[in-house]
Amino acid sequence: MMEKDLPIRKKNKISKDQLTAILFLIPSLILIVVFVYGFIGWTGYLSVSNYNTIVPDFSFAGLKNYAYLFNDFRFQADLRNTIFFTVFFIGLVIVLGLGLAILLDQKLKGESIFRNIFLFPMALSFIVTGVVWQWLLNPSTGFNNFLKVFGIQPKWYTDTNILAGFQWGQIEFGLPVAILAVVIAAVWQMTGFSLAMYLAGLRGIGDELREAARMDGATEFQIYWKVVLPLLMPITMSVVIIMAHISLKIFDLVYAMTGTGANFVTDVPGLYMFETTFRGNYYANGAAIAIIMLLLVAVFIVPYLWNNRKGDQS
Repeated sequence: MMEKDLPIRKKNKISKDQLTAILFLIPSLILIVVFVYGFIGWTGYLSVSNYNTIVPDFSFAGLKNYAYLFNDFRFQADLRNTIFFTVFFIGLVIVLGLGLAILLDQKLKGESIFRNIFLFPMALSFIVTGVVWQWLLNPSTGFNNFLKVFGIQPKWYTDTNILAGFQWGQIEFGLPVAILAVVIAAVWQMTGFSLAMYLAGLRGIGDELREAARMDGATEFQIYWKVVLPLLMPITMSVVIIMAHISLKIFDLVYAMTGTGANFVTDVPGLYMFETTFRGNYYANGAAIAIIMLLLVAVFIVPYLWNNRKGDQS
């Protein structure tokens, strides 16, 4: 019996390599628990406290800070701006990235040059992009110096008009024209990412699939619509998730390019959270904004991760 049990004991014993791997992972796990989940928990605790002064006050306030935000004119404007920015930003990044990827997939001469040109904006920070596009879209400089020849002088990010607006709470809900200027700058920087993703996906689709479709009488449009695009759906979902994560947490681009804008037409929750917390010393309100931003991001990411987990198990 002793000899038969011996192999079982050896099998259940942790090897030296496994122990080394665990020891290397423990510091990272501790840092993640403390500086990610610990700080999320602390932020959530602050968001239901009365800590809205320089003097700390951790007494329980319930959902008072959240109720204040959802009745606040500025925060309602921020949610409106975020909705329209996210929709236009993600839509244009997908359409332009896919279109450019299909174009480069045609084995054009100088493809590497064009690919590097399209990817170059990704090497810049949003701060640099914001400063550059602030000048380009300035109503008195940049593109308007050229457009005035045609009698066109857009106000860009200084425009306070709301298209198709209707009263919603304390704000006029509609498309803020000024937010389109921020969309242009963000799309310019991030289209290269979706281009690279889609180009890699197109290069991974075998030519035999397209040839088989052609033999069945499919046109080039039908090949892309019925064969290529469905195969690229996982890449599209990845682009949507990543771009949504960027758009819902956008701060630096808006801060450098437009600020809050007149009547908060270009304001976003990240900028409101920064000014509320670090300039106004309303720490509980700032924490509540941060938690709402986290929940907005989770709405996109959690279903995506859950779906991938179910796919891996099946």
